Amino acid sequence: MRTTRRFSLRVNGADHVVEGEPQTPLLYFLRNDLSLNSPKFGCGLGECGACTVLLDGVAARSCALPVRLAAEHEIVTLEGLGSADAPDPIQQAFIDAQAAQCGYCINGMIMTAKAFLAVRPNPSEAEVREALRYNLCRCGTHVEIVRAVMLAAERGRTQKAAAP
Repeated sequence: MRTTRRFSLRVNGADHVVEGEPQTPLLYFLRNDLSLNSPKFGCGLGECGACTVLLDGVAARSCALPVRLAAEHEIVTLEGLGSADAPDPIQQAFIDAQAAQCGYCINGMIMTAKAFLAVRPNPSEAEVREALRYNLCRCGTHVEIVRAVMLAAERGRTQKAAAP
C-alpha cells in the first residue's frame, strides 16, 4: 500500500511543502514540483553526480536521497548559489575557465566543488581530482573543470588575504 505524506523542504532559502511517497527521490520534487532544473537525472543510482545538491552544506546525490531524509534540512541547488548577474565565486570560476561543454555534469561538478572548497580551501590539484573523481563527465572537460576549482580556491585565498 502506497502512502503519501507532506514534507517540508527548505530549498535555496525558501520553505516549500511537497506531497509524495517517503521513498521518492528528492530529485523528483526539486525538478517536478519546484521547477529547479540544475540537478539532472543521470544514472538514477547516485553514481554519476549529475543530481548533486548541498544538504546542510554537504554534497548529496538527490536521485538516491529519499525525500523523507531530506526534509527539515537545508537544501541548496545550483540556482541557490548565485544568479546570472551575481554568480557565486565557484560559478564564476567555471565560467572563466570555460569548464563546460555539454553542461550535463556541470551541476554536480560545481556543487561537489563548492562543498569540497568549504572544508578544504587550499587544495592541491591531486586533492581536487580526488574530490571530483566520482562525478562523471562524458565530454572530457576534466582539465578545465580542475582548472576552474583551482581558480576558485586561488581567488578565495586572495579575497581572504585582502579582507581587513
